[in-house]
Amino acid sequence: MEPTIQYHVCLCQTENNPLSSSTLTLPPLCLPSYSRDHPVFLQLSDYFWVKNETLYQLPYGTKGSEDSLMKFLALTKRYNVRPEIERLPCKRCVVVGNGFRLKHSSLGNVIDKYDIVIRLNNAPVHNYQEDVGKKTTMRFFYPESADFNQHLDNNPDSLMVLVPFKPMDINWIRIIINDEKRVFKGFWKMPPIFWEVNSENVRILNPYFMDFAARKLLTPHQAWKSKRRIPTTGLLAITFALHFCDLVHIAGFGYPMLGNKQQPIHYYDRRTLMRTSHNITLEAIAIKQLLQHRLIHNLTYF
Repeated sequence: MEPTIQYHVCLCQTENNPLSSSTLTLPPLCLPSYSRDHPVFLQLSDYFWVKNETLYQLPYGTKGSEDSLMKFLALTKRYNVRPEIERLPCKRCVVVGNGFRLKHSSLGNVIDKYDIVIRLNNAPVHNYQEDVGKKTTMRFFYPESADFNQHLDNNPDSLMVLVPFKPMDINWIRIIINDEKRVFKGFWKMPPIFWEVNSENVRILNPYFMDFAARKLLTPHQAWKSKRRIPTTGLLAITFALHFCDLVHIAGFGYPMLGNKQQPIHYYDRRTLMRTSHNITLEAIAIKQLLQHRLIHNLTYF
């Protein structure tokens, strides 16, 4: 008999609960080396008290960025998920993508019922609440995508989760929070020079999740030793949710067909599909497999 891995079962499920889960079993090849033993955010103790040994540089590890991380983490002094979230017996999560499929979806009220709502990059909430809701538990972003409205598109207690792709990303957030002299070079797009944020709400995502998404979700379709395509923020957030949550739903994922130059890619603008450094075809395969194995559920269509 093929061995199986038992996925966490929600303790809060009820027969009439639209957010309920069911028992999930999956072949070990679906999520190889799956473990919940990794801290979700980087912590000062990882670098101050013990030597954090990592084989890879950002975005897959922190090799070479230890000093920058230590300086930043000493400023924030907060490294965990909020206690009211951590102690939930069942963490019901929805990862809200930025895709055009959310437009006119009227999913806002449904999205707001989840315990944890994860949003991506600079996707707006204001003026789109009917389709995307108004609750934001966490927002995954990087400096070039930090041009969202802190007051209108987030909640006062929303966690701003930095996804560090390069060492300069850590320097940027430290300069912003510590109000140091602005010297921003090495970005493909100029990040915000002024950024109103409570330092206690900022976290740095553990690069373990980027490594996992690239190695374990995309590797079956792409040799790890060949040129790696960095996962999108969306696939990264799904990977995080699979490790942290007991129930994972997604909404607003999926790009237009590669030849479709007419359909917008976002629910909030008219931009169409351009060249990208991500391999969206491989990511679509990975997400479809997660859906087929019932590890995640889609509120829209994919």
